[in-house]
Amino acid sequence: MGSATGLSGSPELASALHRLRSTLARMKAEVELEVEDAKPPNAGRLLGDLKEALSLLGAVEAAAYDNLPMRVLVLDDDERLGELTARALRRLGFDAEARTALRALRPHEVVVLDLGVAASLNAADLAALKRSRPVVLTGASDAASRRLAASLDASDYLLKPAELEDLAAAITARASRAAG
Repeated sequence: MGSATGLSGSPELASALHRLRSTLARMKAEVELEVEDAKPPNAGRLLGDLKEALSLLGAVEAAAYDNLPMRVLVLDDDERLGELTARALRRLGFDAEARTALRALRPHEVVVLDLGVAASLNAADLAALKRSRPVVLTGASDAASRRLAASLDASDYLLKPAELEDLAAAITARASRAAG
């Protein structure tokens, strides 16, 4: 799993935050001086500084997400099986939670979905699930189930019982595609 689930990026995070803070402080000081001198702010310089700050913010976000365990929401209509899956993922370093119903998704959270849950979802929940591009983990191998997974833009389709390593790889691949 490496940095996707560990805490390996903290020096990068500290450095990126320092550079971002310095850039924003410089921008603030420059604008304050121009206001004090009753001069209009130099729009070209401000735009350049804002571009630099946004770029640094991207570096901060990238380093911060490397420092957090990957969030996974396991949705399974079988509460016990969902919890067993989440527990196994937590042992691998994921921040995994099991539920039998969809809740509001967190930023950068990967959804592992048993298709049995989909039947209980309303149109808004199905749309949210589709935007999340879930990893489907199900016992259903029929054509209708595969069509349902495709309609949800599933990023992967694994049959139960799946190997934990295969599920972890599908989750990591899904998160990587979302980040890239």
